[in-house]
Amino acid sequence: MMMMMTESMTAEMQTCMNACMECQKMCMETMTYCMSKGGMYMDMTMMGMMRDCSEMCMMCMNMMMGGSEFMGRTCMLCAEMCDRCAMTCEQMSDDAKMMECAAACRKCAETCRSMQMMPA
Repeated sequence: MMMMMTESMTAEMQTCMNACMECQKMCMETMTYCMSKGGMYMDMTMMGMMRDCSEMCMMCMNMMMGGSEFMGRTCMLCAEMCDRCAMTCEQMSDDAKMMECAAACRKCAETCRSMQMMPA
């Protein structure tokens, strides 16, 4: 089953999966960074957004790998969550790590939106 999905994976899907993987990793790294910094970096709304974004990116990758009929809708929700996470991170625009996370989220959102037209 997995081999069949790999063979039918388009370049767009692979690009989207790579962006999701990078965003998921960046959100987790940034959460760890925030925990080490403490203070205003421990904002629970921001931390929750990064956690949710990370989880959604993982789900999106799993849906694409499995060829789910819900892949398109999952990608749209992932794009929305990535945009919101980016906006949250961008509130700390003077911090390079937060801006790096925001950039990964924006790239993931963009690639996920491109999946809307892909057939399941």
